[in-house]
Amino acid sequence: MAGQLKEVRNRIKSVQSSQQITKAMKMVSAAKLRRAQDSILQMRPYAKKLQEVLSNIVSNAEGDASGNLAVERPIEKVLMIVITSDRGLCGAYNSNIIKLAKLTINEKYAAQFAKGNVQIWSIGKKGFEHFAKNNFKVSETYKDIFLHLDFGHVQACSNAAVKAFENKEFDVVEVVYSEFKNAATQVFRVERFLPIMKVKKKDGATKSDFIFEPSKEQLIAELMPKILNTQLYKSVLDSNASEHGARMTAMDKASENANEILRSLKISYNRARQAAITTELTEIVSGAAALQG
Repeated sequence: MAGQLKEVRNRIKSVQSSQQITKAMKMVSAAKLRRAQDSILQMRPYAKKLQEVLSNIVSNAEGDASGNLAVERPIEKVLMIVITSDRGLCGAYNSNIIKLAKLTINEKYAAQFAKGNVQIWSIGKKGFEHFAKNNFKVSETYKDIFLHLDFGHVQACSNAAVKAFENKEFDVVEVVYSEFKNAATQVFRVERFLPIMKVKKKDGATKSDFIFEPSKEQLIAELMPKILNTQLYKSVLDSNASEHGARMTAMDKASENANEILRSLKISYNRARQAAITTELTEIVSGAAALQG
């Protein structure tokens, strides 16, 4: 009986230690989430308007004026930029992004994948580790971006993707990431990065007539890479906020589960202790009766 009580006490101490860790991680993630949330909320309207401007200019341009980055080619080679986190303990966050990337490959690019023409650039260590272990063609060049998250490092990745598309190393570039809604909600998305999507005009809509200074071609050539850099940076900031939100929620649930386990263990401990006391009292009473007899 004493051994059983000691075992339950050790389990209670172990769960309490784990609960202290989950509570601390929740507080750290909450603090990081506030900063990450401020960054993406400030960035999102700017990035959205830039994307609208770029899509409208490209849609109204004719022929070669739309630029090399808006050219639709037969899809032979595919690049997928998959944004995960560097660390775990954030629920199903990383697994959901990886599943979406695989689902996209299976549904849209199965033929290209079978030929070995699907390349993955992983931003975040978790994605890189998974794809490398499962024999995907994955690059580790940009996996450490979250160690020093700033516009310059993301810009390097964006510029490399743009250059590879222009050199026809890839015919399409997709970004798989998590859009931040709130601490408990993330929306996992696949967005076309290149070629730039044109806005479909509604039937009967008139063509917009702009006066460009400098020329339309020069403006498109100058704006395209800069706006694409902003779009990828927005996706990375979205993913960063989503990661901290997912981790904060996961640690909160873990702390609640620890409370439930502690409650159950304490009930078991009290029952075992009461049984031990009852047994001891029974033995004392039996001994006393034996002496009197």
